Amino acid sequence: MGLREFTSPPLTLAPTVGGLADVVFERAQEDPLHIALGRKDESGQWRDVTSAEFRDEVMALAKGLLARGVRFGDRVAIMSRTRYEWTVFDFALWTIGAQVVPIYPTSSAEQCFWMLYDSECTAAIVEHEDHAMTIATVIDRLPQLHQLWQLDNDCLHQLYDAGAHLDDDVVHRHRQAITPDSVATIIYTSGTTGRPKGCVITHGSFMYESDTVIQRWEPVFHTKKGDEASTLLFLPLAHVFGRMVEVATIRGGVRLGHQPQLNAAALLPDLQAFRPTFILAVPYIFEKVFNASRRKAEKEGKSGPFEKAVDVAVKYADAVEAKAWGIGPGPSAGLRMQHQLFDKLVYSKVRAAMGGRIRNAMSGGSGMDRRLGLFFAGAGVQIYEGYGLTESTAAATANPPERTRYGTVGQPIPGVTVHIADDGEIWLHGQNIFQCYLNNQKATDETLHDGWLATGDLGSLDDDGYLTITGRKKEILVTSGGKSVSPGLLEERVRDHPLVNQCIVVGNDRPYVAALVTLDQEAVEHWLQMRGKPQMGPAQLVRDADLETEVRRAVVAANTLVSQAESIRTFRILAQPFTEEHGLLTPSLKLKRKAIENAYANEVEALYQA
Repeated sequence: MGLREFTSPPLTLAPTVGGLADVVFERAQEDPLHIALGRKDESGQWRDVTSAEFRDEVMALAKGLLARGVRFGDRVAIMSRTRYEWTVFDFALWTIGAQVVPIYPTSSAEQCFWMLYDSECTAAIVEHEDHAMTIATVIDRLPQLHQLWQLDNDCLHQLYDAGAHLDDDVVHRHRQAITPDSVATIIYTSGTTGRPKGCVITHGSFMYESDTVIQRWEPVFHTKKGDEASTLLFLPLAHVFGRMVEVATIRGGVRLGHQPQLNAAALLPDLQAFRPTFILAVPYIFEKVFNASRRKAEKEGKSGPFEKAVDVAVKYADAVEAKAWGIGPGPSAGLRMQHQLFDKLVYSKVRAAMGGRIRNAMSGGSGMDRRLGLFFAGAGVQIYEGYGLTESTAAATANPPERTRYGTVGQPIPGVTVHIADDGEIWLHGQNIFQCYLNNQKATDETLHDGWLATGDLGSLDDDGYLTITGRKKEILVTSGGKSVSPGLLEERVRDHPLVNQCIVVGNDRPYVAALVTLDQEAVEHWLQMRGKPQMGPAQLVRDADLETEVRRAVVAANTLVSQAESIRTFRILAQPFTEEHGLLTPSLKLKRKAIENAYANEVEALYQA
């Protein structure tokens, strides 16, 4: 039956004094030579940044911001990819009590306008000229925006010079005025529907969230006990997950590096150069690492052994999990021997592709397939899956270090309560819950109820308090026959096929469920090559009978999870993927369902013309 409510007792008290920037000055005082960050120089080499060096940069920038008129309580936007300078700006702005408004680097002019206008930003930092031009197109409608600084135009050193005449005491007076109730940031939800809403998050919520994660999951940060923990951050800093990682690493003394590009071609070389001890990512990254390993094995003619290695890893991790829960004896002697063999032949290469030192990782943002989680665990990289929202300052639940339950998003993090409402909606309560939506009392009242956050997600708790996400309240489809269908499970299983990039299930007010599918271009090129087929353009590909058979297999596999009335009856392969540029994905890569159905209205209609 499962539980209706589960609370994990707190490990740390809610902070009563101070703000996020205090730790920068405290760490530099206690251990000035501690390596706080890694930073790439002009030649592409990683160099160390000590706690004292980082403090001095934060102090110099804080002075420059004050000299240029940024005041306590002012809102300042940052529009950039994930890079070192963003972290310096975050902590400098927090030092003087300013509120940071992160903007995704891919945002359109209208999206930028809305966030800058709604938050009444007085200044903005952009990465390069294209971002500056984007904001320039709407600047006439932003009378409150007085200053624009550009990272690629060396604005850091310009601001250092501007504030050089100020005394440290001026900065410290600002810093000492900050309390846990002071607003740290306003993060706009990427929003699959409607205008983004500005989540107001305090210094206290961020400190409580990050300190809880550090205390509970600290063993996960290391390759082996006693080594120096380090992580490479490639999640967008405009997203709450990336921001929590930034704060937690600085507070936890974990060496932090930044990587601005999420694609495998740029990310994998930096993982190998930086050699982090753990990473935090979204399932998409782990899928990419797995698929790249599989394609490499196929190219080398080792497809059979690789698939056998995958099977052994999954069975091994499954047996380890069963033993941890007291429902099995653990891996058999034969399985242990096979596992040892494949560790040398296959798993060590998967770990090497991620830098060689990673033994643990945390995953959030969307659900991870249970089999994928088992494979990585069997290959020597334990992935701790969690769940959270912008409104919960990132993680609200996560699998604990001692006992992972694959396919779930774990138990509430310490100090958080999860409640399942009568309609299956997940409600959250704890010190990490946001304050309100900026300038939007109606949305605040709909979401916050006496400190409880109504998430809009559907889920269930098992008898041990582990949460499973079953869908989105607003995404439930109801067919014309009255059958309710949660599309997420079907879409995830179709996406498990290596050739599939995206899948959207349709069927609201229709006689049956159908799907639109996009292809993974890299995987398709490899598939054609391995079968001796000529490379084809998108229009030819979608009509290829063999390719259609492969996708049909994925659909059939997904249909085994549901009843006949909920199954995908027919599908169409699309020539182009859904992209953020075309307004079909949010910046965190979630499908904008209504936008996709409108953009592909003819294709959806054709699914019901049979």
